[in-house]
Amino acid sequence: MTKRSIIKSTARYLPDNRITNDDLTGLMDTTDEWIRQRTGIEARYWVKEGDDTGTSDLALEAAQIALARAGWEPAELDLIVMATMTSDTYIPGAGTHLQHQLGGGYVPALDIRQQCTGFLHGMEVCDAYIRSGIAGKILLVGADYQSRFMEKTTANRDTAVIFADGAGAVCIAAEETDETVGILASVFHADGKHADALRVGIPARKSGYAMDPEVLANNEYFPFMDGRTVFKMAVTRLPEVARELLAEAGVQLADIDLVIPHQANLRINEAFRDRLQLPDEKIYNNIQEYGNTTSATIPIALDEVVEKGMLKSGDNVMFIGLGAGLTWGGVIYRLP
Repeated sequence: MTKRSIIKSTARYLPDNRITNDDLTGLMDTTDEWIRQRTGIEARYWVKEGDDTGTSDLALEAAQIALARAGWEPAELDLIVMATMTSDTYIPGAGTHLQHQLGGGYVPALDIRQQCTGFLHGMEVCDAYIRSGIAGKILLVGADYQSRFMEKTTANRDTAVIFADGAGAVCIAAEETDETVGILASVFHADGKHADALRVGIPARKSGYAMDPEVLANNEYFPFMDGRTVFKMAVTRLPEVARELLAEAGVQLADIDLVIPHQANLRINEAFRDRLQLPDEKIYNNIQEYGNTTSATIPIALDEVVEKGMLKSGDNVMFIGLGAGLTWGGVIYRLP
């Protein structure tokens, strides 16, 4: 018998404020056609201006749904893992804020700040905790509140039209089984040479004061993205790591029933699909409706897939993505 990491429930939460591409034309020089052509996005959800909401509040909504669906109480948890790049406070991380709001005692909580690959790294961390016997019940959440960090102007429209707010959560349990199920493989890479391709400069800073006039003048408190570099890296590295994952899991591409990629850009996911020669029905995209919710894209998509009844016992799912760092990687999971 081997300890396996089994997803017991999924959940998602989006703010009650849907922003269409046409809504953005009043904030910047853009059009619905311009946004769709470059990103595939038609809408996204942003926290309403003035709402007293933090990332941990979004995470709480998804977490409570996931726990209820699993039939778990917060006090039963052995660990909370929070993937986010937009913590309520710079220090401490959002995981402890979420833990406090959930209640249930002194459950340990840790943050993973790997941006768009944060939830994927979180899956690997949870699997390590479970296989080692340290934890038996883990809450893994991916949540980000990007709209408050964006400059919603023409000067920064390349990022402002893409990023969005939301949260997704899964409950992961240790189960003793002889079956080859749960997380079969995880593979990750990083290349810091491209760290400047996708970044936010402050509040952290290599030298000088975070709020000095030069930093403020350069708008380093807003996200910067070198879209060409990110696109080129994604369409090259994602097919490579997909093949590594298949080898690690001991399965063929034909054995993969569904690929759920990070929802960074529909054009990236289409290029990835084409390079692997995947049929349309084997790759799931929902960026059209939600935009890029960073750490939350994959758990939100997974919850939709489960809700639609698209998966069955024995199915193999590949989760994959690339993000700031640059980091990239993925996980292959077999449903019990």
